Amino acid sequence: MTMMRASRNQSAAADIADGVNSLPGASIYSRRATAMVERFWLAIRSSQWLMVASGFMEPLFYLGAFGYGLGSFIGNVQADSTHTVSYAAFLAPALLANSAMNGAIYESTWNVFFKMHFAKLYQGIMATSMGPLDVALGEIMACLLRGLIYAIAFMAVMLPLGLIPCWWGGLLAIPAAMFIAFGFASCGLAITSYLKSFQQMDWVQFALLPMLLFSGSFYSLDVYPTPIRILLEALPLHQGVALIRGLTLGQLDYALLGHLAYFTVMAVGGVIFATKRIEAMFLR
Repeated sequence: MTMMRASRNQSAAADIADGVNSLPGASIYSRRATAMVERFWLAIRSSQWLMVASGFMEPLFYLGAFGYGLGSFIGNVQADSTHTVSYAAFLAPALLANSAMNGAIYESTWNVFFKMHFAKLYQGIMATSMGPLDVALGEIMACLLRGLIYAIAFMAVMLPLGLIPCWWGGLLAIPAAMFIAFGFASCGLAITSYLKSFQQMDWVQFALLPMLLFSGSFYSLDVYPTPIRILLEALPLHQGVALIRGLTLGQLDYALLGHLAYFTVMAVGGVIFATKRIEAMFLR
């Protein structure tokens, strides 16, 4: 009986594999990217939940230290041409964008690097019917899940503190944070595929800290000369800060579409490059 059941299971698996292989583009995409997300969820439930939770604490510390500590000396600030808010309310949307970025980047760089070079996870996956696009999309969706956890947790802090002037803008800020996470996760995955050592991973943090400091999170970029301001406005995190801050202030204009388009280009470009790199690395 056991042998018959095993034989039926093998036949069913073979039928599934044959069906997958007959689909267009099956060599790179088997429509099973969600298997990577299931693995990620099991991992954080069993042993990695503390690591995931720790990434949420950094923006929370910034909010307490700068938003309320330094903010008590600053008072209200001009968020835009029509809104004057407390410094904490000015800072909180930027930290929400930073929180989404952190969740996506940490998952798509450090964790992916370990899976790629030490756990040898992708070599095993490439021996199955799954393809490089499955891996890329699956890891990116895992990054989005982590970014979503960070965004919801930080929003849960912002709401009772009264740091969201517009309630419907606060609701829209969650999917907007997912756009931010998608863009950073895709690019982070593509960049990680080129890194060879943990020492090179330090360059990721070297890029993130200046972006946080010079993205308009803590003050308006109008203090800079026009050429420098234009350069800083092109930074990905500034685009995210402007998007989340505009939504929480209740602004609906074409500038928000520009920010969304920016992250759409980041996401699509990152997925394409990451897929090509995974294919070149593990399907040679």
